[in-house]
Amino acid sequence: MFQLKSLTLKSPIIQSPMAGCTDLAYRLVARKRGLEFCFLEMISANGFMHESHRTHELMKTVAEDRPLGIQLMGCDPDIMAKAAQRAEAMGFDLLDMNLGCPVRKVTAAGAGAAMLRDPKNTEQVFKKVMSAIKKIPVTIKMRLGYEDDSGEEAVSIAKIAEGEGLSMITVHGRTRAQGYTGKSNWEAIGKVKRAIKIPVLGNGDVSTAEDAKRLQEVSGCDGVMIGRGGLGNPWIYRQIHEQLFEGKNPEPPTREERIQAVLEHLALEVEHVGEQKAVFHMRRIGSWYIAGVTHASSYRAELIRCQTVPQVREVLLKALSTSKEFRVVPSTLTEGQ
Repeated sequence: MFQLKSLTLKSPIIQSPMAGCTDLAYRLVARKRGLEFCFLEMISANGFMHESHRTHELMKTVAEDRPLGIQLMGCDPDIMAKAAQRAEAMGFDLLDMNLGCPVRKVTAAGAGAAMLRDPKNTEQVFKKVMSAIKKIPVTIKMRLGYEDDSGEEAVSIAKIAEGEGLSMITVHGRTRAQGYTGKSNWEAIGKVKRAIKIPVLGNGDVSTAEDAKRLQEVSGCDGVMIGRGGLGNPWIYRQIHEQLFEGKNPEPPTREERIQAVLEHLALEVEHVGEQKAVFHMRRIGSWYIAGVTHASSYRAELIRCQTVPQVREVLLKALSTSKEFRVVPSTLTEGQ
């Protein structure tokens, strides 16, 4: 068991909040295949407090979508505290704060990864949020640093977080300057792990159970947060748990399991966003599932031209039914942090 204050999890293998990716359909598909804990997409604290239409859409959920976390992005201590208090009152199981988003419009406002450069204000954010939260665990996800990949900035922030009573730290092994390029520095994640006593999750460049095993061996992390490795690969959570905690060599999904998953994903998109948006979403989502199949680029080109749900279904079935190979290909998409 993995205990974070009021939250008890069976597995410390969780899914990162990813803008444009971890919507309700994604979460439901993944939960049926081994994912226990997941986040909504990243949410602006300002948007949350002003109840914007976009934020309302991001927060769509159902009873079986539990346990569920919310990740807030913002750098104003008072606004973050009010948003945190409201999130807890709404029944979320965990609150995470974003110190990792590298997007310029976010960092220019002092939020996301820019919070690593302003430890005094970041400490005030932690203080105010912790004073507003009564029961649920509060965590952060951050980069190694703004430009420095040594991990020293992350260590400094992690110590502040631990001192303010936060329950867990997740470290993405890249800097803000790297974005999603280069290689995740797992050794530097280990530096953060050794500096504090609260749990540390490692994140970055984990596309297979074997990757997760190496990350844990190198960093000593307590668990793994999956980012882009989960796109089109909802079996990864079960596979990693089996590899790390059950001593098993996990089996890859069968052709039939792949087809069932992508068709279920399509059906859930239709159910929750309607046919028109579902087609638009599945042009991207379908590409995740067929990455690594024979002639994947040709099928992606067909997907982009699809205008109806039956057309999307036909292309996906053709791609997965006729392929002679299925390789794990890390997504080139960028997540919310």
